[in-house]
Amino acid sequence: MTSSAHALVDVLAAEGGGEEGGFHAPTIAEFYPEPVASFSLLGIDFEITRITIIMWIATAAILTLLVLAARKAAVVPGKLQYIGESGYSLVRDGMARDVIGPKGLPFASFLASLFFFILANNFMSIVPFAQISPNSKFAFPLVLAVIVWVLYNYIGIREQGAGRYFKDAAIPPGVPVGALILVTPIELLQVFIIRPFTLAVRLFANMFAGHMLLVVFSLGAVYLLTAGGIMPIFGAASFLMALVMTFFELLVIVLQAYVFVILTATYLNGAVEPAH
Repeated sequence: MTSSAHALVDVLAAEGGGEEGGFHAPTIAEFYPEPVASFSLLGIDFEITRITIIMWIATAAILTLLVLAARKAAVVPGKLQYIGESGYSLVRDGMARDVIGPKGLPFASFLASLFFFILANNFMSIVPFAQISPNSKFAFPLVLAVIVWVLYNYIGIREQGAGRYFKDAAIPPGVPVGALILVTPIELLQVFIIRPFTLAVRLFANMFAGHMLLVVFSLGAVYLLTAGGIMPIFGAASFLMALVMTFFELLVIVLQAYVFVILTATYLNGAVEPAH
């Protein structure tokens, strides 16, 4: 039984009254499910949870789709090939080439992998029986942000040299010398701390909030539809809002994958092209 189903059972049980009767709002406990399996590796404890399995399923699904799309490539593409090529072209042309420039094409494969991975995992938030995105747990977006942080700093040092890269990061061009005592710490903080942090938080916060909204309206609809009296009227409204929020969540799913990758491309652009 999924965590959403557990919450639904609690709501239905609460309808019976008693000291704890009434609507039980969902809590963050849903983001911390009981582990399905636990093990230790090199002295480090690992846990496999329902959310971990959802990530595996999403990753396997998007890999299967892309492999099938590329397996029998033809001049006149079929439906799967068209979907795969359209997605890759969006990243290659609209992000790698347009944002980074001519030097961006070598990063197209990485950016496309990042886009499809985030998109697939975000999409799990509206898939029945999953109904939660792994990216609604901060650890998953944080790992992606750290990978991006390592990459753009590595590329910056490789392309510009360590001295010039850190100098440009600390001393923006055109800033008066007297203002550097204030600007330099802010710039260093922004490049090396704030960028990856906000990259992770933006994705996490949107998927977390979207999941909570869908759960609130869905459970509210179930409770109100079975509460008796005039409550089913409000239950119908809550159910309608749940449908509306599902379509809105679909927009957020795509938008957040796009924003994460476009910002990654922007950071890579700053790494390959030194400031002037």
